[in-house]
Amino acid sequence: MSLFEEFRNGAFNAEGHFRELSSRIAEKKELNAFIHLMPDEVNRACEIDRRLLAGDETGPLAGYALAVKDNINIEGRPSTCASKILQPFISPFDATVIKRLREADALFLGKTNMDEFAMGSSNENSAFGPVLNPHD
Repeated sequence: MSLFEEFRNGAFNAEGHFRELSSRIAEKKELNAFIHLMPDEVNRACEIDRRLLAGDETGPLAGYALAVKDNINIEGRPSTCASKILQPFISPFDATVIKRLREADALFLGKTNMDEFAMGSSNENSAFGPVLNPHD
């Protein structure tokens, strides 16, 4: 059974899914995978659960919690591109991909660490420190 089917039949809920993933991220903070977390998205998860239980229409990604690279703008959230020089920047708009994901009822766990300004491929050159491999 897919996660979506589990959401639909009530065997799994968006709030629980979001809280579980947030808890795992907190437990592995030493990996330095996230720069900004979005715990208030749990409110959207609760709203999605309410809509699912009521039988209301939801988007195809209802309840799925996603991580977003820190170079993709989310309105009202920091977008630093893993650079301390951009730390005070708060995005005034959603990137098109974020807008479409929101329309599909996806949730956002937070913004992930990356090479500064996406100038690399190893995640070792972030102003916020390197991302560590959980299997290494």
